[in-house]
Amino acid sequence: MPASPSTARAINDRRALHLLQEEGPLTAGQLKALTGLSRPSVADLVERLQGEGLIAVVGEAGAERRGPNARVYGIVAERAYLAALDVRTDSVAVGVADLLGRTLAEATLTMGEDVPTEQAVEAAVALLERTARGAGVAALHTVGIGAPGLIDPATGELRDSSGLPAWHRRLIAVLQGRLPAAVLVENETNLAAVAEQRLGAARAHDTFVFLWLGKGVGAAVVLDGKVRRGASGGAGEIGFLPVPGTAGLPSATGCEGGFHSLVGEAAVRALAQAHGLPGAVDGAAVIAGALEAGERAEPFLDALAERLALGAASVVAVLDPGCVVLGGEMGLAGGKVLADRVEARLAQLSPLRTEVRAGALGGGAVRDGALLIAREAAQEELFAPAG
Repeated sequence: MPASPSTARAINDRRALHLLQEEGPLTAGQLKALTGLSRPSVADLVERLQGEGLIAVVGEAGAERRGPNARVYGIVAERAYLAALDVRTDSVAVGVADLLGRTLAEATLTMGEDVPTEQAVEAAVALLERTARGAGVAALHTVGIGAPGLIDPATGELRDSSGLPAWHRRLIAVLQGRLPAAVLVENETNLAAVAEQRLGAARAHDTFVFLWLGKGVGAAVVLDGKVRRGASGGAGEIGFLPVPGTAGLPSATGCEGGFHSLVGEAAVRALAQAHGLPGAVDGAAVIAGALEAGERAEPFLDALAERLALGAASVVAVLDPGCVVLGGEMGLAGGKVLADRVEARLAQLSPLRTEVRAGALGGGAVRDGALLIAREAAQEELFAPAG
């Protein structure tokens, strides 16, 4: 049964908007070529979308040739404003952007361990409000939040998790109640994987495993282009993975004795010190220093690669992802040198051919991912057919 004229128009409008989103500003002639629509249909489409305030003339093409110049149309970036929050155990990073994803302002706030819950929440909310005002944004349309812990796949809410500050859950509840914007919450590692897939090291892969290497360790599983969360939202809690080389076994209440004990930031710093390398303020600095130290740091890098390969081998044996991305601050610091070492050791542990890549975005991937999901949600709503 053929679509009704109104349905066909809605489909064409949506298609044109997504083309403008993916390709950037286009002329009516380019829209005609890309959509296959007739010239009158494209003219009607452009008029409708301009009337709805979704697109506008952003320039002209063909200035180098004779005759009238073709108008270039683009999505109205000011149609909606977005915010992204990266909520860590000891800090909050905020970014404000327009509908095209262009960052307008950024800010970060360190949160001390002894700050009372309500004070921490108000400080984080004030940071968001102040950053938005500084960007000239009066109202936000959608806010994406990346947070550690499990996200309930049924409700989308951050679940209670041991070891996380109480202000985390309180902050999300306050933002959802206080802001007129839609507030979306996702696990930080999943968001980092989304960002690496769209913008970073995993752009050529629909299926891969992302290992987050920061203060803690986590994983995100991306299969056929989709992040897989598991039945309870806990897919990728690789810190609890039992592995050889630890002093004990993890438990339901703590990951000490699991993979976290081998490759978490504290473990990496201790490993470096055991190999006679100078200490540093964080794991990324330790790895960066080791790469600069040359030959004397080779044993440390080999030992770290061995540890990472142990966890990766278990994941590869179950999922066969074909690609593992080492992300987070330490993955970025290790770069290709560490990734190549892990890949070589992994090839000895598993018969399944697996490429290992260094993440390209580091710790900023969480905020990038939060902005991506906020932008997609806003566009989904704004680009939806009227009625």
